[in-house]
Amino acid sequence: MARFVRFLCSALVLSLLLTGCQTAPKAHDCQFVAMDTFMSLTAYGENAQTALTRAQEEILALDTALDVNNEKSRVYAINHRQQDTVPLSGEVEQLLSLSLELARETGGAFDPTIYPVVRKWGFTTGAYQLPTSHELEQALSLVGHEDLFLGQGSLTLKEGAQLDFGGIGKGWAGDRAAQALRDRGVTSAILRLGGNIQTLGTKPDGSLWTVGIQDPATGDNLATLAVADLSVVTSGSYQRYFTVNGQVYHHIIDPATGLPADNGLTSVTIIAPSGARCDALSTALFVMGPDGAARFWREHRDFEAVFVFDDGSVAITNGLQGNFTLTPAFSHRRLEVLE
Repeated sequence: MARFVRFLCSALVLSLLLTGCQTAPKAHDCQFVAMDTFMSLTAYGENAQTALTRAQEEILALDTALDVNNEKSRVYAINHRQQDTVPLSGEVEQLLSLSLELARETGGAFDPTIYPVVRKWGFTTGAYQLPTSHELEQALSLVGHEDLFLGQGSLTLKEGAQLDFGGIGKGWAGDRAAQALRDRGVTSAILRLGGNIQTLGTKPDGSLWTVGIQDPATGDNLATLAVADLSVVTSGSYQRYFTVNGQVYHHIIDPATGLPADNGLTSVTIIAPSGARCDALSTALFVMGPDGAARFWREHRDFEAVFVFDDGSVAITNGLQGNFTLTPAFSHRRLEVLE
């Protein structure tokens, strides 16, 4: 997460016309850096500026609380604790409770205790390196959500275990920011938190928001999704990686092996109301691989998904039919619909 925050907030008046020849409502835009990514929040209406200020404050507070590298953060304090049981409250307690629920639901494909392994690869610091098999074995011995015990206002971890909310934090922040807008009467907004998109309601004219999905191989716009009041989160092997002797090592680590997941997927996009759930599931289903991910979706069916494979082909879940469109440049791609 960012150790500095730079932000600009400004109001923009759009000159678009809505139906009935009415002038479009005023749009307010807020841009800043947090959680190691550039964020851009846009909201419409009379209370939008005040609401955006509060939404930004929510995100910045979470940035401070969850940053594994910030000595002032609550997660840093937990990871550098002197005892196995530590007090826990507020946002971190709520987020950990949800993380444990999702870890159990995904059979550990998403695991908030992955930090010792991720740290060995250098993905939390940018000091990338290839860990030895012995180092990975030691780090993996500390990973396992089953060893976390969340009590009334306290958390107990085994010695050496450490937390990392990198796989769910931005989604949670998107949820909290969206709620801050709703609480202040905003009914139309789009929040861009790096690879996470959170939409509130529809566009001011009542039409759906258009969200692009990137082609992992070229970086171009592969497809578009039409959504309203939903979160869209993508996890991909192209987002953070390093190369050693021609071999690419990406940041989506399989908690079972300690290695970057390698199963034919290059990106997974999850669409659902909850940004936090989308965030965690995009990681988990990437780790599961094509067959496991399809099986998980068929068992739950409370979200939709887009899968991009290393051969360039694409699969979508059937609930996206009519709202998913390959862009003209990629219309030749093989597209499968999961039933």
